[in-house]
Amino acid sequence: MAKGEAIMKLKADRFDIWTTSIKDKPGGLVKKIEPLAKAGVNLNFLIARRSAKRPGTGIAFASPIKGAKQTKAAKKAGFKKSRSMSGLKITCDNKKGMALKVTGAISDAGINLRGLSGATLGKQAVLYLAFDSVKDANKAARCLKKI
Repeated sequence: MAKGEAIMKLKADRFDIWTTSIKDKPGGLVKKIEPLAKAGVNLNFLIARRSAKRPGTGIAFASPIKGAKQTKAAKKAGFKKSRSMSGLKITCDNKKGMALKVTGAISDAGINLRGLSGATLGKQAVLYLAFDSVKDANKAARCLKKI
């Protein structure tokens, strides 16, 4: 760390990632998330995109889905809790170079990122990181405590 460089305050929370296939047409995503809303799910993470390999389809990633009622609704809508990836939500102050510091620390620890999405709102920033395992997500959370 350079002299005079402030240490970022950040919070890292691990989360499960739920996935489902969607039809690539108007309302395709709505049909998947409407049952979640009716079951009281309050998503803080939702990404949907087309599939380049399967024209006419897409995939959605969502979290959190917790408890029996929400889990039942998610499964009925076609969502499955991923066994091949785990997430880490990073919340911190919106500072220049924040994403570089986070991804650099993870890289320096020898951990490979599977995906990253981020956004800022005013003075706050959030990064959603995907890893290949819970073990990698937990290791990343530990290494991020040092920055």
